[in-house]
Amino acid sequence: MLVDILQVLLGLVIGFVLGFVLARKFMMKYLKKNPPINEEMIKALMMQMGRKPNQKQINQMMKSMQKYM
Repeated sequence: MLVDILQVLLGLVIGFVLGFVLARKFMMKYLKKNPPINEEMIKALMMQMGRKPNQKQINQMMKSMQKYM
């Protein structure tokens, strides 16, 4: 009885750990392949707002975005 409960708990813990590791690895690979925002997107966004961005402004925006990722 006690052994069965321990086996179930051990299986759940191992399942959660493996699931977390695999999900994290998949998401990191996905985000590296498809970054959420890049320099072209920032440039287009600033142009839509009526500003002509220079490279320094784009770099500052990219740096601030990397800080939160």
